[in-house]
Amino acid sequence: MILKTNQALAQRDLAVLWHPCTQMHDHETLPMIPIKKGQGVWLEDFDGNRYLDAVSSWWVNLFGHANPAINAALKDQLDNLEHVIFAGFTHESAIKLAEKLVEVTPIGLTRCFYADNGSAAVEVALKMSFHYWRNQGRPAKTKFITLENSYHGETLGALAVGNVPLYKETYAPLLMDVISVPSPDCYHREAGESWADYSSRRFELMEQTLQQHADTVCAVIIEPLVQCAGSMRMYDAVYLKLLREACDKYQVHLIADEIAVGFGRTGTLFACEQAAITPDFMCLSKGLTGGYLPLAAVMTTALMYQAFYDDYVKLTAFLHSHSYTGNALACRAGVATLEIFQQQGIIEKNRSLAQTMAKVAARFHDHPHVAEVRQTGMILAIELVKNKATLEPYPWQERRGVKVYQYALSKGVLLRPLGNVIYFMPPYIITEDELILLAEVAWQGIQHAVKE
Repeated sequence: MILKTNQALAQRDLAVLWHPCTQMHDHETLPMIPIKKGQGVWLEDFDGNRYLDAVSSWWVNLFGHANPAINAALKDQLDNLEHVIFAGFTHESAIKLAEKLVEVTPIGLTRCFYADNGSAAVEVALKMSFHYWRNQGRPAKTKFITLENSYHGETLGALAVGNVPLYKETYAPLLMDVISVPSPDCYHREAGESWADYSSRRFELMEQTLQQHADTVCAVIIEPLVQCAGSMRMYDAVYLKLLREACDKYQVHLIADEIAVGFGRTGTLFACEQAAITPDFMCLSKGLTGGYLPLAAVMTTALMYQAFYDDYVKLTAFLHSHSYTGNALACRAGVATLEIFQQQGIIEKNRSLAQTMAKVAARFHDHPHVAEVRQTGMILAIELVKNKATLEPYPWQERRGVKVYQYALSKGVLLRPLGNVIYFMPPYIITEDELILLAEVAWQGIQHAVKE
């Protein structure tokens, strides 16, 4: 009989696996945690320890682990169709999910193109934008504009239009050149300056860039409202409104990467709603299946679709493909996820839950090593600094955030900081008592981490 303990499984894991976004050498001193099962916001390992999943298992889980409604939908789908080629064939779950996405995304997004994950969705949008201009007889439009501190994925195209040095610098020789514009994130706003005023002021730099490069730019790509992997930096919706107007003015596409911020994370179903705008492309993934299966969708317009619609011999077709495009199981999970939103009034409940998150985190504002507590909907971030007055950061080599992570695990909470930024991004079913526990563990973890 094979022994199933944390230690035994960790040893087997480390003998054969290579984990993502991880320096594997760390696991010589930081134990790997094998998970046996999940239920609601809780994970349980093979030694019986439980962990509150405060980061929604990398921002994907919306309604808890082993959600009964999604489980039931997948069981039904599994008995009928697991997958079928999506070129020349289709199936009801893919159709139904696309219909629902057209219904709930901003007006005008009437076409759904499926991919396998967030990075792939970004690749699709980039290629589609470039290809559109080529089909329109404007081959000089080959560049993309991105924001500093942005992150859009790890495949080469997605990595190129991101701007977080930790992920990008190593691979710079492999990447296409892009145009970077300073971010509108409000961390460095002047004393007394509002988020809206600061974000509006920062837009002047984007306007200048668009004016200068419009003839050679395909699209601007942004993460609406929150630059998640970029330390959860946040900005005001006025920037999105100004950007939509400018993209129309200069004939440049707008790609909204809502992979992390979509599906209720920012207080509305999609972040773009808060500026009342429709992007030319909206990239979706992560919460799309409630955290169950890999799936992505790129939503776009009828105008975009028509630019590729012609006789085959014209060679205007968009030939991007994935073997698992439109996977039936993933699409069915997506349908079940959207049904939960529609039937249970999740967005309204989240507004109340976000207020509770703010309440339990209020004490962090006065912490001597917390520069800022910022929140957009169901995302709350606590930025640790060495000097609160000057915003001097801790040296990254000290890995203060990792100390918070280790402490929290010892107390039964899964927090995975971004550098020295501790953030709460829990499933939407978390209770007030669980939020209180989360905040207390985070407080004690920070106290432990900032000791000299």
